Amino acid sequence: MFNTTEMSLSKNKIKQIRSLNEKKHRSEYGTFVAEGKKLVLDLLGSCRCQLLAGLPDVLREIPPFSAEEIVEATPDELKKASHLKTAPQLVGVFYQPKQALEESELAGKLHLVLDGIQDPGNMGTIVRLSDWFGIQHIFCSHDTADIFNPKTVQATMGAIARVNVHYVDLNDLLTRNNSLPVFGTLLEGENIYKAELPENGFIVMGNEGKGISPDIQKLVTHKLFIPNYPANTQTSESLNVAVAAAIVCSEFRRRG
Repeated sequence: MFNTTEMSLSKNKIKQIRSLNEKKHRSEYGTFVAEGKKLVLDLLGSCRCQLLAGLPDVLREIPPFSAEEIVEATPDELKKASHLKTAPQLVGVFYQPKQALEESELAGKLHLVLDGIQDPGNMGTIVRLSDWFGIQHIFCSHDTADIFNPKTVQATMGAIARVNVHYVDLNDLLTRNNSLPVFGTLLEGENIYKAELPENGFIVMGNEGKGISPDIQKLVTHKLFIPNYPANTQTSESLNVAVAAAIVCSEFRRRG
């Protein structure tokens, strides 16, 4: 059993949770919201929990953990607080982790670089596939979708607890670490299935509509292309960026 501090989710608490749909409030409070039992459990092991609200029987099933405040909520209260179409049985408000990084850690490893990714679903999916392929660090331009957007958090399926996401000046990052190869998917690139792929470097994925920005293209040292099959036939104009990232990461790891 838990020592709950409240037996119902107040209107103020519901308003607080709902406000985290907006980046300005996430930045102001330094928190983000996660919904669903599996996702919340994944995050409890890695992020400080400010508020946990759930159905009483669900709270009783959860192993001991630390949270500043625990609330037994009704289904209707959770529905009002939720950002999802189907209300979850468990909602958690977590403090945003501080992602520290020593650049000496970058050598000998593979990293993803996201240049202007806009869609929260794509962002979350890329974090999830990074977790699958053992990529620990993702570097994002400042105009890339916020990792703490509720839609992004849900799309990570818990991978946000294991992958470090950094928002940086990409030009500065790649210039300072120019000893590492920089790979980018471009139409004039080399067939990825025939190219030599090392176990370390930066993989740049560009904006959904515009691709890799011109400034970052200049820093790409190895241009790659994902060919369609059969060759020279009319197909879709392009691949979804998350799908392309999965293909590229899979091909790098297959060679490793």
